Amino acid sequence: MDTDTPTTTGWRARALAVMPVGSSTNSKAPTLLPEEPEVIVRGNGCRVWDQRGREFIDYRCALGPVTLGYADPAVDAAIRAQLDDGILFGHPHPLETTTAELFCALVPGAEAARFLKTGGEALAAIIRIARAHTGRDRVVQIGYNGWLNSLAAGARVLPGATSDAVPGVPAALAALHHAVDWEDRAALDALFAERGAEVALILVAADYPGLPDAAGFYRYLRELADRHGALLAYDEMVTGFRVALGGMGEATGVLPDLAVFGKGIANGMPLAVYSGRRDVLGVLDRGEVVVTSTYGGETLSLAAATATMTAIRDGDVIGRLHRTGARLQQGLNALFDGAAAGFRLEGHPACPQFVGDDAAVRAFLRAAFRHGLSLYRVVYVNAAHTDADVDETLRRAALALRECA
Repeated sequence: MDTDTPTTTGWRARALAVMPVGSSTNSKAPTLLPEEPEVIVRGNGCRVWDQRGREFIDYRCALGPVTLGYADPAVDAAIRAQLDDGILFGHPHPLETTTAELFCALVPGAEAARFLKTGGEALAAIIRIARAHTGRDRVVQIGYNGWLNSLAAGARVLPGATSDAVPGVPAALAALHHAVDWEDRAALDALFAERGAEVALILVAADYPGLPDAAGFYRYLRELADRHGALLAYDEMVTGFRVALGGMGEATGVLPDLAVFGKGIANGMPLAVYSGRRDVLGVLDRGEVVVTSTYGGETLSLAAATATMTAIRDGDVIGRLHRTGARLQQGLNALFDGAAAGFRLEGHPACPQFVGDDAAVRAFLRAAFRHGLSLYRVVYVNAAHTDADVDETLRRAALALRECA
């Protein structure tokens, strides 16, 4: 039975007293107490520690952003060095330009880029840009594109949850947004047959379990957008700098017109990038659309992004994420199958997702916390996870499964 009591230190109760949901991030709020940590106070490499001093091998990775590992020396050194020179100024800092140059050199199709802080606001920016560039109003959304943009009836309000109602969104605005499921080509064909001349943008976030077979769907979306004069945009908040250095454009060979990256680009520092074709982003140069934020050029995050992208470019980070993730995914699935657990990990090894009996998954996650494993519905590895960490993880997961049985 899920409960917020008993707790050990009272952090959950204190948070709920002053903060709706008890966290500024819904998916971080603990739901499996007392086994799940109320708060995490420290991280290093691939491990984190909670307020009770318990150590966990961590596969949440801050819900995806930590690609290199907690307290990565090169990233932390870059942040400290920039801190001595200042965090924010009243004019652009050189890091704005040099970080954009590095990003555009690494990401296929990124002819220009700008910075914001969160994925939701960056996605809102490209929606406005697409509408201005095309002169059209309708937006087709596939997958979860952040709370700010979950406007259509039936849209993803969280990565694993949809809602038929959109409280707080005027009906006239909701009517211009169309939520379509991953690989639902029949719904897309019908929608474009009726409204194709009104669609400004197809915005797609990859389905985690469907990632290994995504290329065909992306080719279909590219052809559909081109045929109807719409733009195609990729939500790369999870896939960018994790599935491939250049995101889904590199992984599938299908380039978008616009794309949003974040999370793994700065190893935990808050940064989002919106990028794409220079002619499309030209509405910003001409002042037709205004997207601006005081904190877009904040230097500590840009320094972290430069260090992170450089490490990923120059090292075998992506390959390591894939190999470690595959070893973990295969090992866990062997345990799940052997225990007839009723669920599996499906999708790309860098970010596979639990699929199956929801109650059984929750029971396993609770037991995993008891055995020092911090897991999430999407399982993220980082570059600090070693083969020894995976071996230890599998031993602990086997104990957790036996308890569930």
